[in-house]
Amino acid sequence: MQTVEKCLRRLELGQVLINTEGGLGITVVQNDDEVFVRLNGRTTVDSSPDLRDRLLELLAEKPSPRVLTVDLTGVTYIEASGIATLVEALRIARHHQTTLCLQGLGGSVLRLFEVTGMLALFEASDCGQKVS
Repeated sequence: MQTVEKCLRRLELGQVLINTEGGLGITVVQNDDEVFVRLNGRTTVDSSPDLRDRLLELLAEKPSPRVLTVDLTGVTYIEASGIATLVEALRIARHHQTTLCLQGLGGSVLRLFEVTGMLALFEASDCGQKVS
């Protein structure tokens, strides 16, 4: 299992930090074929559109990334709109033959993924690791 630090060290070429109006921090680190997205804060109906826009922008790049990893370690709260955004990104990633992986699920965020049945959907992705 890769640690966040190893991934960040490996993906040093490009880093962008975005703070959404909804209070969600989005840090993107990418190289040629891998993208690492670190989220910090609350993923709510106010911040989900910014997250959606950023993920779809990353998935639309040509060539598409081979792997897009979303780190939820810093997410303190997530609403159904945040999960819906990640599910939409997963669907689009699969269309582009990009592997979308989640990491850092814990606490109430993990519990919501379990209760909604979405945990199994993301575990079915070929990440080579569990999502939690």
